[in-house]
Amino acid sequence: MYKEINEFVEAFSSLVWGLPLLILLIGGGTYLLIRSKFLPFRYLGHAIQVLRGKYDNASDLGEISHFKALTTALSSTIGMGNIAGVALAISVGGPGAMFWMWISAIVGMATKFFTSTLAIMYRGKDSAGQVQGGPMYFITEGLGKQWKFLAVMFSFFGMLGALPVVNVNQLKQAINDIILIPNGVEVSFTSNLIIAVILVVFTSIVILGGLKRISNIASKMVPSMVILYFVLVLIILGINYTEIPKYFTLIFTDAFEANYIKGDAVFGGMLGTLIILGIRRGAFSNEAGIGTAPLAHGAAKTNEPVREGLVAMLGPVIDTLIVCTLTALAILVTGVWETTFDNGVTLTASAFQQAIPGYGQYVLMLCVFIFSVSSLFSYAYYGTKCMSFLVGVNNQHYYKYIYITSIVLAATTPFEMMINLIDGVFALMAIPTMTATIILAPKVVKEAKAYFNRMKQKQQLK
Repeated sequence: MYKEINEFVEAFSSLVWGLPLLILLIGGGTYLLIRSKFLPFRYLGHAIQVLRGKYDNASDLGEISHFKALTTALSSTIGMGNIAGVALAISVGGPGAMFWMWISAIVGMATKFFTSTLAIMYRGKDSAGQVQGGPMYFITEGLGKQWKFLAVMFSFFGMLGALPVVNVNQLKQAINDIILIPNGVEVSFTSNLIIAVILVVFTSIVILGGLKRISNIASKMVPSMVILYFVLVLIILGINYTEIPKYFTLIFTDAFEANYIKGDAVFGGMLGTLIILGIRRGAFSNEAGIGTAPLAHGAAKTNEPVREGLVAMLGPVIDTLIVCTLTALAILVTGVWETTFDNGVTLTASAFQQAIPGYGQYVLMLCVFIFSVSSLFSYAYYGTKCMSFLVGVNNQHYYKYIYITSIVLAATTPFEMMINLIDGVFALMAIPTMTATIILAPKVVKEAKAYFNRMKQKQQLK
């Protein structure tokens, strides 16, 4: 039965991740980048100042600070997309897949700037009268009620896309492969169920506390784990420093050759398959254009939409251009991608164990645990917001029970089924998000011009 379901989910994922979606995500993102005259790159310094709290105002609308909004968004993106997603991309498509993840991130900076600016520009109110932000609100508030079908589409698939099935599945795999199996513990359905129950208890305590508890925990957990992970990978790269130029070059040369691609081509031969693989893994990693980040950034305490857009665009830089690249180089320079049949988080663990024998994989396990658990908190918030839009605030708590149940399902289900499910649902979330963003892009450009003119005038008055 698992095999039949997996084949169906795989076919569904391949169907929606075709050329049209690639054009919408990358073509649409490129349009936004050009339309904004490469604004994400021109105002990177200003974005960092906003993130550091220079322009924070306690009287502004919203629930959380710029920094907490970014860390809440990053807590959902920095995790298995960086550790398992990169490993999956390299094991299937070779080093060249990383190049297309970079392209996804560069274009994604513009996409995140536009979507998160819109999340503040067109904040709406939920059924309880509370101000909310996100794609479903900027669709209805920015485009009008006649476009509500897109908002409903995003919210429905958002509830599914927010289920933590990949993170839980890979956390379970990491616990099994790094801790249980090496210590002689037999892995079974029962052991997986015990892991799921522990995660359910831990997650329930946090998510039932709401966004402020989620953002407070994420703002403390995520930065420290990113730094630890960063240091660990630098150690691995330092040990294998002679291999770095070779593999860094290979990422570029193999991006157009697809020498290592496994499986059937989706379109346009092997190269087309490699491009889609990289973009899919990039989308899973940084979620640019999918619509999840605006759900977090839409709750930021600011009356300046452009500021939140600038903060949001830092996400793909940190997530994909830095963290994913470090993971890819660690896997490549240690050679485990060619010498083992491991996949997902296990492949990354093999790289850490080879470079830092004895304790490398255990420190990675700590990072994996924190990344995964922090993702559980953020995704619960996203899914709850989607459900409250569809059925009202009074009924949104039912999603938390669905969410908690999915943790048990994910811990007892094969990885391929989970990653294909989320890939497919993410694609269907991207359609309404990108469509509305492209239509509303001129209004964002106008708002950006007005904002930077105001900033310029303030500087002149000083």
